[in-house]
Amino acid sequence: MELKKFIECFAEQFEETEFSVFQAETKFKELDEWSSLLALSIIAMIDEEYDVRIKGEEIRNSVTIEDLYNIVNSSI
Repeated sequence: MELKKFIECFAEQFEETEFSVFQAETKFKELDEWSSLLALSIIAMIDEEYDVRIKGEEIRNSVTIEDLYNIVNSSI
């Protein structure tokens, strides 16, 4: 699994945020568009794209997109 592809899939869940904002070090919970609904979309995207089930707690404990990537990558 590539980090670049993960970031692209992550960014696709956002409708209003500029794509260029999404980098490995992006603190996704600080984005204006971030919400609990988006958290559910991210959980669903990870399950669908990577066949990995993550918990809300793992999202809460993650700060950057790369943190989430590392959780998913370690579960593959």
